[in-house]
Amino acid sequence: MIHLPTCVVAVSEPGVPEPGDDGEVESMQLTPHEQERLLIHVAADVAQRRKDRGLRLNHPEAVALITAHVLEGARDGRTVAQLMESGRQVLTRDDVMEGIPEMLHDVQVEATFPDGTKLVTVHEPIT
Repeated sequence: MIHLPTCVVAVSEPGVPEPGDDGEVESMQLTPHEQERLLIHVAADVAQRRKDRGLRLNHPEAVALITAHVLEGARDGRTVAQLMESGRQVLTRDDVMEGIPEMLHDVQVEATFPDGTKLVTVHEPIT
């Protein structure tokens, strides 16, 4: 579990006045669960950009990419079985640093599906 301080996200563009703007920025409060999901997606985005530049990913980056894949797949309505299989296609040995495939035996993700929250386990995620 990742614990973060209360997170405030600005929802208006800096420097762009909006009708009735009194100089204060509107914000939304994120729950700890929402903060954790946001952190996963930010880490996955950084990892994807590094992968796209040809860098080999470390352990946290690999886990973030696989986790984000599962979370987004669940949101799209894919099944647990589909995500267990497709999660194994996200990364190859060539995408990660030496020793990482041996470190990752399972990646477990609690994902929200249209019919509720389910645990998705991706076995041997790096082929």
